[in-house]
Amino acid sequence: MAETTFTDVERIQAADAADLPFAMDEDAFRAFYDRTAPSLWAYLARISGSRQLADDLLQESYYRLLKAGGRFESDAHRRHYLFRVATNLVHDSRRGPLARLVGRTVPLPDVAAAESSTPERRTDVQRALGQLKPRERALLWLAYAQGSSHREIAGVLGLKAGSIKLLLFRARRKMAALLEGERLGKGSRS
Repeated sequence: MAETTFTDVERIQAADAADLPFAMDEDAFRAFYDRTAPSLWAYLARISGSRQLADDLLQESYYRLLKAGGRFESDAHRRHYLFRVATNLVHDSRRGPLARLVGRTVPLPDVAAAESSTPERRTDVQRALGQLKPRERALLWLAYAQGSSHREIAGVLGLKAGSIKLLLFRARRKMAALLEGERLGKGSRS
């Protein structure tokens, strides 16, 4: 019997063919993607600090969701799973070769910009968010930009639901102190 050799491309194609079939049909996936992609991308950009990394991780998150093959109780359950996958990918990227990209600041997405805020205030908020730890940024983003409940945040970040209230309190307090420092710093420069 002759030995068969595969090129890398053929191996990848064979592995993909062996994967489980998608758990969603194309129309259901398109609708789910349209509903969740903007908020997931904004979340990834904020916690990773990189637009480029957010683009890459967004695609990888959906790929892993589709290949998981699991049945979800509801659309909300599928969304929470997707955000959990995305959070884990950001954590993994900090350990791997993409680690140098993580931590750069990115502009706040338009969804976070209030009509009454000034460009200076948005810059202050962006600067303050850049000084927070990634978990603190993720907590604040999920709670206030995404409107997630404490239980949902706990599921996404892999924390205990009972600890979210305290962690959010600390993150808000730290953010307020950073913003106050920005305000005072500008007042002394004038």
